Amino acid sequence: MTRIASQLDTAFNARLRVLLPDVEVLELPRGLPQALPADVRVLLAAPHGDFRDAVEPPAGWPFGLQFVQLVTSGLDYFPRWLFDSLPVASARGSTAETIAEFALAAIFAAAKQLPQVWIEAAEHWQQRPLAAVAGSTLGLFGFGSIAQSLAPKAQALGMQVLALRQSTRPFEVPGVQAVADLQALFARADHLVLAVPLTPQTRHIIDARVLASAKPGLHLINIARGALIQQAPLLAALDSGAVALASLDVADPEPLPAGHAFYRHPRVRLSPHTSANSPQVYLNIAQLLVRNIQRFDQGLELENRVEVGRGY
Repeated sequence: MTRIASQLDTAFNARLRVLLPDVEVLELPRGLPQALPADVRVLLAAPHGDFRDAVEPPAGWPFGLQFVQLVTSGLDYFPRWLFDSLPVASARGSTAETIAEFALAAIFAAAKQLPQVWIEAAEHWQQRPLAAVAGSTLGLFGFGSIAQSLAPKAQALGMQVLALRQSTRPFEVPGVQAVADLQALFARADHLVLAVPLTPQTRHIIDARVLASAKPGLHLINIARGALIQQAPLLAALDSGAVALASLDVADPEPLPAGHAFYRHPRVRLSPHTSANSPQVYLNIAQLLVRNIQRFDQGLELENRVEVGRGY
């Protein structure tokens, strides 16, 4: 019987056993894997600080492993040596629909002033002007699976969609317009979603110069990685009103330390990196693992085989 080691929780592993009745699932704590049995073929790897910060692999690595399946799309939660020793597949695409829905919810919350519009007493009964989503402009920085899921949803709501990505190939979604650079994207968007991987090139790319080009009233949404943004310039832009609102599902570090300005700033809506957390996502990851085990056994390339240079 094939054996795999999973660093996800007991409920997920129960689903995995249903999908893979001929596979034995060894439950493994999160963190740096140690001394795996030689007959464990696959590691389902979840993020953990001890794993990410390990400078060297554990003794005996890679044990008897044939490949590693990550439960994340990004690679920044794992050490570089993990990608140098055996094939690794990411979970890219597994979270796209769920995160796209979260971004849409953030857009509606900003436009319709939720939850501030709810009232609790007669003396608060006073109409307030609300923004329209239809006719507004969505900017997408990056055009991977999340942006490709979000763009048609936004178009269906009557939004114009602009996008910027490294590749010059045509966008996969008809009607999406390319912009020349990041400043142009910030200058034209009403709602702007950061959806690029964290790489040396994108770390702290949202700086004072970029933020200075923001269209008045800009709503910045980050569902990618906290380290894309330089925090001090963002806080200054929020204080001055150059950026009207920042909806941040990610931060750097995570969790943010007690007393951090993002917790109390009136123009920040902070959530605890939860946009991808849904039962469907875990089912998608389980199904991806099933497909990759089958592909490996057939001698095929793994789905979502990691390309470290691209950051995913």
